Order: sequence, then structure tokens, then C-alpha cells
Amino acid sequence: MEILREPEFWVGVGFVLVIAILVWKGVPKMVGKMLDQRAAVISAELSEARRLREEAGALLADYKTKAAGAEREAQAIVTEARAEVARFAEVSRADLKAQIGRRAQAAQDRIAQAETAAMNEIRALAADAATTAAQKLIAARMDEKRAGALIADSIKDLGGKFN
Repeated sequence: MEILREPEFWVGVGFVLVIAILVWKGVPKMVGKMLDQRAAVISAELSEARRLREEAGALLADYKTKAAGAEREAQAIVTEARAEVARFAEVSRADLKAQIGRRAQAAQDRIAQAETAAMNEIRALAADAATTAAQKLIAARMDEKRAGALIADSIKDLGGKFN
């Protein structure tokens, strides 16, 4: 009975008793159930992760399609804006040419008016100078005898001009 004095023996007996009690209380079934539940949860999480990954892939493809569409739309907007700028520049050039033409015509009209006014002024000055010269010439050549004869001739002609 020496074996009963060995501490290893009692440790072994205690171990066997604990294992027997655990088996008797159904601990292996509970552990199995817990592991099965955990496996089911992990499996559900994996399937959810696969589903989310597929959704993410679909969303990514959708966003790539939308991004490509947006890029095409942006390119179309830029092209349209460039065409609009070109049309605006062309219209602006035409308007500027027309405005320059109108201003040039207005300037030419003013120049012509100034020339006409200058010519009229020169003619008026020439007429005044001729009149003054004629007055001086007449005054220098006219004496009393000649003045009387001119007045008498004028009076005679006056009667014929009224009839």
C-alpha cells in the first residue's frame, strides 16, 4: 500500500475524478455545442463578409461607371464652353470691327463738316475782302459827277422794273 502514500497517485486519482465528473455532467457536449455555435457565428460572419464584399464590388463598379459618365459629361461641358468662348470671341471681333467702322465714318463725317465749314468761312472772308476792296476801289474812282449820273440812271430804270 505504498502506492497510497505517493502524492502522484492522489493527483492522478483527483484528475480522473475531475474528468469523470466533467463527463458525467455533460461538459464535453456543452463545449461541443459552444464550439458549434461559435462555428455557426463565424460561418454567418463569413457569409455576411462575402455578401458585403460583393455589394462593395457592385458599388465600386457602379461608381466607376458613374465616374466615367461624369468625366464624359465634364469633357462635354469643357468642349461646349470652349466653343462658346470661340463664338463669343468671333461675335466680339465683329462687333468691335463694326464699332470701329462707325467711329471712323463719324470721324470722316466730322472732318467733311469741318472742311465744309472752313470753305464757307474762307468764301465768306473772300467775299468780305472783295466787298471791302470793291468799296475802296469805287470810293477811289467815284467822284460826284459820276455818282449823280449813276443815281439818275438807276431812277430811270426803276420805273421799268415796277411794271
